[in-house]
Amino acid sequence: MNKANLEQSRKDTRERILDAAERMFMQNGYDGTSMRLVTGAAGVNLAAANYHLGSKEALMQEVLRRRLEVINQERLRVLDEAETKASGKPLKPSVIIDAFFGTLLRVAADQKAGGDTFLRLLGRTITDPSNFIRTFMSGEYADVLERYRQAMFRSLPDVPKAEIVWRFHFMLGAASYAIAGTGTLQLVADWQVDEGAVAQNKNLLPRLMSFLIGGLRAPLPQIDDGNKTVWQ
Repeated sequence: MNKANLEQSRKDTRERILDAAERMFMQNGYDGTSMRLVTGAAGVNLAAANYHLGSKEALMQEVLRRRLEVINQERLRVLDEAETKASGKPLKPSVIIDAFFGTLLRVAADQKAGGDTFLRLLGRTITDPSNFIRTFMSGEYADVLERYRQAMFRSLPDVPKAEIVWRFHFMLGAASYAIAGTGTLQLVADWQVDEGAVAQNKNLLPRLMSFLIGGLRAPLPQIDDGNKTVWQ
């Protein structure tokens, strides 16, 4: 095997391990997934997995990183494009929300970008992360979240910044729960209408956007900030 073929073989093996790990982490969670479970699904031995990716912690980080880099780059590109079109004016909140959350659903819907498997893994990871994953995710999101935070502050100058942060926090939670998988709907099984899985996935984006925008536009709560000042 020549050098070029050897390099391609190593790359293919690495991607096969990452694809298998993505599925196993999505199905079983981080704690419920062993390296042997991953290697069995990938059809490689444990030595190969250790050679290409190292520990289970390193494997999980790389599974997330290879998808999040693409998604976050696209989020920044979409926000840059929207701000350029706005010619210095603040963006509408709905544009910002779609740029952040809509981009996630559109990019991850592409099977080459992980598709439904990665969406469900990401939702599961955000809603129930291990400590090291929380630290890793904070680093991956830091630059993107700061850009979007500033855009939201400019978009809603009359809303207290603390309230904007809280509402974005709630939006993250709602989006994470939504993409974690329709199995969570079993909590309200008696409320479900007759709709197939294909329709559920197709309608997730407009439903989620409508919900998030509605929450962002909700009247401000009456909250004592500690100085007897009440937000109306």
